[in-house]
Amino acid sequence: MVKIRLRRVGKKKQPSYRIVVADSRAPRDGKFIEIIGFYNPRTEPETVQIKEERALYWLSVGAQPTEAVERLLKKLGTLDRFARLKAGEPLEALLAEAEAAAAAQPSEQPAQADEEAEMPREEASVEEEPSADASDQGEEEAEV
Repeated sequence: MVKIRLRRVGKKKQPSYRIVVADSRAPRDGKFIEIIGFYNPRTEPETVQIKEERALYWLSVGAQPTEAVERLLKKLGTLDRFARLKAGEPLEALLAEAEAAAAAQPSEQPAQADEEAEMPREEASVEEEPSADASDQGEEEAEV
């Protein structure tokens, strides 16, 4: 049986994954048929990119996604588009919809990153003040 699953890559303690189509009998990081995307859980937010056309093709010929990949496909809407493809919608319309959805996602992420970048700066200034007070107290005790 052919599976769509995660293949671990990256350094020790720093995993990232390739989404691959492989024979179910092959080892997790072993031989595969095709790379159809990648997944990096270490970024904020998680980075997921899947070649929609290839994923729909492999699903249509009977490849079974693992639980983790199925969760990612649901999150991206690929499984919904696959159900509509089986119902008879044209592939070109579904691929155009997937590209539009992928283009909309990155525009939301920079706004969140800007907000998060400002927050640590405020916390850093708060943390510096108590350490300065502690050193002033130490000097006063030394003078007495």
